[in-house]
Amino acid sequence: MNHSGKVDQEDIVRARNVLLASGRRTPREEVDAYRVLAQVSPASYLPLLARALQRLSYDSGSGKKHAACLALREEAVAVARSIDPAEPARADVLYEALNTCQRELYSLGRRAEGLAMRAEMLAIGRAQAELSGDPVVKGLREWAAGLSEEGRYAEAADAMTELVSAILPDGPGSGGLAWSLLEWIAALHDAGRSGEALAAFETLVSMEAAEAANDRGPMACHLYSLIGYAQVLDTHGRGGRAARVRQDALALLTELADTGERKSWSGYQASFWAVVLSISGAESDRPASDEPRPPSGATPMQWSPDARRRYFESRHALREELDALAPRAAEDPDQYLAELVRLHRVLTVRSAVYWEHRTHLFAERVRSLFDDGVDLARRLSQHDPADGMRTLARALIDRSTFHTAAREFRPALDDFRQALSYLGEAT
Repeated sequence: MNHSGKVDQEDIVRARNVLLASGRRTPREEVDAYRVLAQVSPASYLPLLARALQRLSYDSGSGKKHAACLALREEAVAVARSIDPAEPARADVLYEALNTCQRELYSLGRRAEGLAMRAEMLAIGRAQAELSGDPVVKGLREWAAGLSEEGRYAEAADAMTELVSAILPDGPGSGGLAWSLLEWIAALHDAGRSGEALAAFETLVSMEAAEAANDRGPMACHLYSLIGYAQVLDTHGRGGRAARVRQDALALLTELADTGERKSWSGYQASFWAVVLSISGAESDRPASDEPRPPSGATPMQWSPDARRRYFESRHALREELDALAPRAAEDPDQYLAELVRLHRVLTVRSAVYWEHRTHLFAERVRSLFDDGVDLARRLSQHDPADGMRTLARALIDRSTFHTAAREFRPALDDFRQALSYLGEAT
């Protein structure tokens, strides 16, 4: 439809000159030009306007949001929705606009509106998948993460089951399957579907074993999957199976200590470690009932901005709580020492995820936390040997995986062997 009669011709000429000029255009100039030309030729310029509005909302050069970030992103969504449904590009443009807008809504704490936009994104993904015949539905991962943060674990598990079922037949070639399996495992575990979670973890372990054996993946990731699997087996009363899995981990860690990795890898294995650690740490982590809990099987990049900010900022309150609890635990260990150990592990896991997400030099930021965790667990084992020994073994295994992530394989092996001796599994 042509609206040129409603638009000043001089405005049209100026807008075209801006776009044709050889000099660099600012995002604001682009938006102003496309707003004019979209009235003349909507099919050509509405998609360009939607994308220009998104660029204007965030200056990638300075890393700062525009003062009217949300308004610009909401306008981008409105523009995308106004594209003729018959236009082939409409679905992708609208999906992209919704995606940037929902992130800003979550950042502002408007979680219900953000989740509603994720639902709309999923609907677009389903329609596209039906048309193309592609079994992978775009938007499922974001939808599952949003559901998980709201405590709707059963629905999140169903969404991740659908996604993994679609991508599993293609195998790990693309590199993304392992991350999806971790999200699936956590979603199933949170939903109380322990049998399915254990089966999913076994799938991950088998895949990482094959990848490492064929030099397509780090041995360290295979190790983390084995240790995480053993911890989940223990949680669900499968102690015998967990002990056998830990023997497999011991053999692998012994090889790492003797020879190191067979190949040089990019370093993503530290991120893999942090996610597996967060899954195991979810058992002792008890967020406030009104606080969104990030999906424990996902990297922080997959969390909503609101949940990520709350999760990481909570470290300061946790430190204050620990400092206040420490003297009480010294005076009355029967009542307070076990809780001190639990809270310290929560702080350690949150700090490890935080620093690994921010810097490759994470090791020195969190080393003392893992050391202090072992010392506290040792105190508990001396005070209460019945429960304390298993707690000490867990703290040593946590520190062993930390050493592995820091590529300190010999100290990692020493800690792991000591942990097995406390579990009565030494060979």
